[in-house]
Amino acid sequence: MNIGCLHLKNGVFLAPMAGITDLPFRMVARSFGCGLAFTEMISATGLVRGSGKTLRYLVSSPEDRPLGVQLFGCDPETLAAAAGIAAERGADLLDVNMGCPVKKVAKSGSGASLMRDPERAAAVLRAVRKASTLPLTVKIRAGWTTRQVNAVEIGQIAQECGVDAVILHPRTADQGFGGRSDWRLIATLKGRLRIPVVGSGDIRCPEDAARMFRETGCDGIMVGRGTLGNPWLIGNVLSHLSGTGISEPSIAEREEIIRRHLMLAIDFYGEKIGTRDFRKHLLWYTKGLKGGAQFRQAAGRISDRDSAWKALQDYFQQIGEPPIACSGPGVCGSGTETEGGDSRRAEVTA
Repeated sequence: MNIGCLHLKNGVFLAPMAGITDLPFRMVARSFGCGLAFTEMISATGLVRGSGKTLRYLVSSPEDRPLGVQLFGCDPETLAAAAGIAAERGADLLDVNMGCPVKKVAKSGSGASLMRDPERAAAVLRAVRKASTLPLTVKIRAGWTTRQVNAVEIGQIAQECGVDAVILHPRTADQGFGGRSDWRLIATLKGRLRIPVVGSGDIRCPEDAARMFRETGCDGIMVGRGTLGNPWLIGNVLSHLSGTGISEPSIAEREEIIRRHLMLAIDFYGEKIGTRDFRKHLLWYTKGLKGGAQFRQAAGRISDRDSAWKALQDYFQQIGEPPIACSGPGVCGSGTETEGGDSRRAEVTA
């Protein structure tokens, strides 16, 4: 699949999720083969002001490629300037967020609110397109409400403004993540545009991915919340699409993935923040497993690497398989070491 001049090895993408898709999470997802991964959504205003916390969202590594940087804001000039900064710092692709329904984003006129103002949406996209030659996408919702479904209109505006692909999550902003996404809208949009259309929403298993491709004719799919505690979903989607079957990880493999993700988080944020921020991932990783409820209660007391290591060892011994040979940093794999930084509240907005 191609988006503009960017050639991708496959059409299975990892969605931008605030508080989730930091560098450690992206590296875990990439190990399962996703064709493109996105940063957390990044404030254009924060980038232009040079906020250290905002700039940190752009931190990447040579293995973290190709990388899409998602920007949010509502002022065309600010978004254009932010696009230039993201390009200078190594983005492979730029994405404008016009789909986030979270109140603190939407009330500023950003995110899904831009769909209520097609003229401003067009001005934003023209400004970003003029500011950078990088491949450009826009992520949209069905519309603001069920009475204001205008994804096709915004998609056509995007195409006219030089956007290279449209990513559609076919729920309205007022739905949040309730109800079901209307995949028929993805099919309609695909039929109206010349540029690629990427479908998003309700992909929880490999069969969902295959069905979205089949029912909508979309060029690519984006997985988001389905990967929480289940990053191997990406690999299973790719295997299923290629006809090679699905293979769920064993208990030992799950433990190895969790430990690797934890060490990546510690390397990236530092021990204190890294372990504290990782507790939310532990809740997702152990959901549905034997003894998971008790472990999740204990996970709230994890405060450093040693306590995390012991909690994992005790838990995996308890559920019947010996722990993997992993006694400290570097044994299960780790990422590039960086200085510790601020963590971010988990707020999934894909």
